[in-house]
Parts: sequence; C-alpha cells; structure tokens
Amino acid sequence: MQTQPLTGSWQFRQYATSDWLPATVPGGVHTDLLALGKIPDPFVSDYEKDVQWVAETDWEYQTTFDATTLTEEKTFLICEGLDTLADVTLNGELLGHTDNMFRRREWDVTDLLRPTGNVLHLHFSSPVRFVADKQAQLPLVGGSGAIPGGPHLRKAPCHWGWDWGPQLPAIGIWKDIRLEGHSTASLTHIHLRQHHHEDDSVTISADVEIEDWSEDHLTLRLIVTTPTGETHTTESNLTPLGDEYYHADLHTEILDPQLWWPNGYGDQPLYHVEITLLAGDRPLDTRTHRIGLRTLDLVQEPDAWGKSFTFYVNGLPIFAKGANWIPADSFPTRVTRASLEGLIRSAAQANMNMLRVWGGGYYPEDMFFDLCDEYGLLIWQDFMFACAIYPADAEFFENVRAEAIENIRRIRHHPSLAIWCGNNEMEQGWCDWGWNQPHDPLNQRLKDGYDRMFHHLLPELIADEDPDTPYWPSSASSGTPFENPNGQVQGDCHYWDVWHGRKPFTAYRAQFPRFMSEFGFQALPPLKTIQTYAPPEEWNLTSYIMEHHQRSWVGNSLMIAQMADTFRMPKNFDALVYLSLILQAEGIRYGVEHWRRNRQRVSGTIIWQLDDCWPVASWASLDYFGRWKALHYAAKRFYAPLLLSVEDTGKTMSVHITSDLPDPCDVTVRWRLETLSGEILASGEKPLRAHALQDTRVGVYDFSAQVTEANQRHVVFVCELWQNAEHANTVTLFVPNKHLSLQPAEIAREITAENGTLSITLRASSLARFVELEFPDADLVFSDNYFDLSPNQARTLTAPLPAGWTVEQAREKLRIRTLADSY
Repeated sequence: MQTQPLTGSWQFRQYATSDWLPATVPGGVHTDLLALGKIPDPFVSDYEKDVQWVAETDWEYQTTFDATTLTEEKTFLICEGLDTLADVTLNGELLGHTDNMFRRREWDVTDLLRPTGNVLHLHFSSPVRFVADKQAQLPLVGGSGAIPGGPHLRKAPCHWGWDWGPQLPAIGIWKDIRLEGHSTASLTHIHLRQHHHEDDSVTISADVEIEDWSEDHLTLRLIVTTPTGETHTTESNLTPLGDEYYHADLHTEILDPQLWWPNGYGDQPLYHVEITLLAGDRPLDTRTHRIGLRTLDLVQEPDAWGKSFTFYVNGLPIFAKGANWIPADSFPTRVTRASLEGLIRSAAQANMNMLRVWGGGYYPEDMFFDLCDEYGLLIWQDFMFACAIYPADAEFFENVRAEAIENIRRIRHHPSLAIWCGNNEMEQGWCDWGWNQPHDPLNQRLKDGYDRMFHHLLPELIADEDPDTPYWPSSASSGTPFENPNGQVQGDCHYWDVWHGRKPFTAYRAQFPRFMSEFGFQALPPLKTIQTYAPPEEWNLTSYIMEHHQRSWVGNSLMIAQMADTFRMPKNFDALVYLSLILQAEGIRYGVEHWRRNRQRVSGTIIWQLDDCWPVASWASLDYFGRWKALHYAAKRFYAPLLLSVEDTGKTMSVHITSDLPDPCDVTVRWRLETLSGEILASGEKPLRAHALQDTRVGVYDFSAQVTEANQRHVVFVCELWQNAEHANTVTLFVPNKHLSLQPAEIAREITAENGTLSITLRASSLARFVELEFPDADLVFSDNYFDLSPNQARTLTAPLPAGWTVEQAREKLRIRTLADSY
C-alpha cells in the first residue's frame, strides 16, 4: 500500500468571489478566516454575532498536486471527514456529494489521476440555508438555544448552539485527506475479539475482511506484541474464492495475560496487534491496533430496590466515577493531542474512571480513545443524537446506518469502550417533554421512527458489529421503551431538579438512582478566563457580555439564588467568581458523597460536565483552557478510592468510609468538636477495618448537649481519616456557611523547591475555609486546592515550579484567599 497526504498546499474562497486565500487542512472556514485576520475571534466579547454570515454562505476549497509516486494498481481518494455538505470534484469530474460529517468517504480515482497538475476541488454548501429549507418543509424539535432545523443534517448538534455553547456551524475538511494506492488486494476491516478462559488464558481472534481483485494466493499474518515485548505470530494461507470480498480468521493464545483495568483499580497494559496481508513476501496492506485484555459486563439483576445497573470489569464491580464529555472546542481541528491529553490526564488525576461522550457532539477521534485506553477511563459512547426529533425517512436511516457501522468498526477494539448508547434524553422528550401528540399522524410517524432507530436498527447493528459491548437505548432510560425513562428503579437517571428545578443541594439526598449519568451545577470560569472575553468594565454578572457568555439564560440568577442561600454576598466581582466556584464544588460534593455512601444501590455518578468548547459560565469542572475549577479539585477528593464523608442531620453526625478498593484496609478515624480558633471541646479516635467495595459506617455522634444556639456559629465538627501516614479530612458545620462567625485567618507560609517541584506548607491561626492558592502569572495544578485548613494544623501541598522561576519569585507571587476574604 502507498499513501500520499493531501494536507499540504490548499486555498479557499467564498463562493462566487475571485480571490483565493491560503487555507490549512485539516481545518475549516472559520479558523482559516481567523488566521488571516478576516473575522474577529468569535470567543471574545459578542463577536460570535459578527461571524454568523460565515455559515450562511457557500465556500470552495482547492488544491493542486502531482501523483507521480503512486504506482499501485488502484488509487483511492480517502476523505476521513468533510463538514458537511460538499461536492467533491477531481480534474473536473464530480466524485460525489457528502451530507454527513461523521462518515468517511472513499472514491476510486485510478482513471482520473494525471501524473502532474491534478486539481481537487470541494464546494461546501451553507449548512444554515440547508436546514432552514428542510425545517420549512418539516419542522422538527431541536436543542436548547440552537439554530432551528439542525436535526435534518448529520452534523454535530452543538454546532447549532446549546445551553453552554455558541452558534458556530463549522464548515470544512475537518479530518485527514489523502490518496491510497493498492495492488492485488486490501484489508477492508478487522474485528478483534478476545475470549477469556477458566484457566485465565486469553484467545485473541481477528475476523478480517479482504477485498481481492486478483487470483493470487495471499497470506494473512497476525502479530501480537505483549506489553513486555514478547511476540506471538500466526499466519494463514488464503485461497482465492473468486469473490471480491471474503473473510479470514486468525487467532493466538496469551497464556499469562496482563489484564487492563479502569483507573484506580489496576494498571492499563496494552497489547500491540499488527495484521498484514501479503502476496509472497510483498506486503499489500497493514493495519495496527492497541488492545487491552479485559472482560466487561453491564449487570442488571433484580434486587431490593428494583434492578441493578453495574459495570463489572474482570469480574469486579466498578463504581463509575466520572464526567460527561462535550467537544473540547467549537472548531474541532483546534484540538491538539497535547490539549486533549491535558483534559484526559486531568480527569484521571481527579480519580475519575469513566467519561460519557455525550450525543450532541461528534464521535471522538482515534487519539481520544487511545488516551483513554492509556489513562484507564471507561467510555460511555452515545450515538450522535441529542434532545431532538429526527427525520424518519428511508434515506436518513440509510445514512445513519452507514455512519453507525463505520464508527462502531473504528472504535470497538478499544478497551476503554464500555457501552454504546442510542441518544441523549430523547426518550425523555417523547415521554415527559410534550413531544408525543397521539392524534397527529405525522408526529406518530416520527415517534415510530424513533422506535425503529433506537430499539431496532442500532441494537441490531451492535449485535452484528460489536456483540461484546452492551447497548443502551437512551440516556436517561429504564431500558423499557417509553416507560418511566428517568426513574430510579432501573436504568440510568438524569437529575436536574437542583438546577432547573431550583431545589437546594439537600435535595440530592432524597435521590437513589441506580446510575446517575447526568447532574450538575454551574459556576463562572476563573477570572483569568473571563479576562479573555470580557473587559473590566463588563465585570458584572448582569452585564451584556457576561450574559452573552451564559447560555443557560436563567443560569446567573440560579447561581445567585443558591449563593444567597449558602454564602454572604461577595464584596466585589473577583469574590463573586470565587464564591461561584466554591458553590459548584460544594453542591456536587454533597450529592456524590451521598451516592457513594449508598454504593450498594447506586452504581455510578457522571457529573455534567468535564470540559467546555469555549470560554463560558457552565457546569464544567475544567474550563475551556483546561484550568481546574474548584469542582475538579473537589472531585479529586470525593472520588478518592477511600472516601471519608459525614452525613449530618441537625446536630448528629454519621461518619462513613466508602471504599472502592478490592481488599479490606485498616484505617483510623479521628474526630473532634472544636471552636473556630482551635479549642477542642470533644474528641475521639476509632481504629477499624474498612470493608472492600462498600460503605462502612464508623459511628454516629450526637452533639445536642455541646452545641447550642449560643455557640453553633462558633464550632465545627472535624473528622480525619488516617491510612498509615496519609490522611483526608472534612469539616462539617452546624449552620450555613453564611452564618458561621469566620474571621480572616492569618496564614503562615513556608515555600521551598526541589527538583522542579514547589512544596508549600501552610498554618492558619483560625479555621480557614476553602483556601485558594493561585499564581496570577502561571497556570498550575496544585496537589490540592480550595480546601479547609484547621487552626494549628500544618498542611503541605505541592505544585510544579514554573519554568524560569526561582523559589523567591514563587514566594512573592503566591496569592492565598479564603472564604472570610470574600466579604
């Protein structure tokens, strides 16, 4: 096989204009115009409005290339991804039309190529005009805050706008484009499977489809390289059958396999698989993959509360700890491997073990799954349907069928893949959002289309193409079509009453879902991020620009309402940003700790959401630039393998240890009732063995006698979990934070540096709540942040020393803030 990249010299122009401009491929119209200074940055101010014309017009891309080095019998043009409506022409001949950004397109161009001077031309039609015309013919329900008509086109739903994202429908060549030359035969697709035996050995099998246009005798070779470098080689001689396409099977045995585990449960050893098709000694085609050896089952069994919903990996029940993934940029070609790895590494550092790829974006690129394989993050993979009614005609279904098959085949070998899910919240729409109109024949045909798509077409494709991975029809769903899709007896649940329903955080404790796949609360991004889109004169929560960068239109008022219930009003905008970050972290902590304490009933919590696609107020724990918000630091604590938590009821404290560890462990819990200045009124210590994979209640402590109306604003309950020399702590109040009689604490600091790592030791004169560390001139991830610091207790944290900095500079630049400094 020969390949020739076509990502070199490209030009583009607005249709019906004369001036060609330089273009970057892969890329898009918006990013090309931005690079040339032709449009303002749509992420800044309200310039998003000034670039709407870009998606409302047609565009052309063109390149000229030579093909003198291609000597194989056949040459194909491979377009991995075109966004979205494109007419593709080579040397004046129309190859075809594309209408699905999620699909790969391939054309045989053998007879069209010239040795030199080939002209490849792509005409992209406006997606906005296309969906407007379709919407006029058949109005369809779409996503919140979106340009109407999006469901008519197989394009990332969030490109039309969402309640956290801008209206920026991208256009362009968004994935690799190249020529491939083949002779004799080629590999069309490979299905790798693994079979785990009772003696712990594993059989790796490869079902290979071959396209053969010759009568040559061929050889198929499978080489598996273990993580330690040992190789296993299998070959099979193939006899031509006269068919253009045929299958061949190979397998090899791994007698002493190294198993792949989710983050926090073990290592992630990966096996390298190479499959080569040969004619004699001449390689014709080669494919390589990395796989992890593991079993995965979604167990749904009747129990005392209904039916379980638990992922088992290698026979071990996994409590899913994670977040929902949305596209990391409105313009996908701006996502680099480095930026993507930064987000995935941050998820793993926060003790997450699962990401849910939400159905309103696009199927992630291969490097996303490669990184999740490496970091041990299980993937809940939605198909790309979200919060909308979609067409039900045969052409649309056939387009989706091809899309689904391509992406199933591309993704299925990854050990991180845990489940395929039909869509996001569309079953809820039909059952609970008023979509269903029983007396409207057209509406019922669309509902029947939903049933055919998500209860028949997609599960049947999964059964054929990836029978080893479970399928789930919708999120949220009970698994029983159109019956209580967001219930808490079986299936997964989205709980939004604390946000959209304006309920207090305490409402979380009344919820016992079998698997919580969405819940969340918003915060502003850090001030550093706000500075990238809003000038200081706009630093007011109700200013025009601040509201423009808030797409949940009631979001700011909801944050303020909860803030007023929880904290004293902030003294300035900077303090408001800080309080919003703390508020988000505290609310989500409250829910997760409750559900982890009930892990025998609840099997997972997937926070909405991990990341942002532009700088904005949102539910994300990592902002657009990958900066850790307070929620992400809190997640590192509340997703720890051993969790110390307190279930407070009035003046009674129930202390719990929740363990995700596969073995029991010996720990010590120490508690004390103390004043804000550190005077101990009562204390205790209890050594115990924490049970494996379950919650252990340490004890219940009633302080009715010690805590009175007179002193309840001046005392707190402090609890510490010690395992050898490591410990975690939690501080629980008897009154709301806003009523606590906090005083600004004097915080002594000692900062040293060794081998590029800062060591920061802090001591407080009185209780310091939600201690924030920040270097204004550098973005650092601290070992912990936004934590409580008890009086007279030393706390040491670490962070990387910024390049070029001295320890003296670090001492000068470190900024420390606490809750008492916010008012």
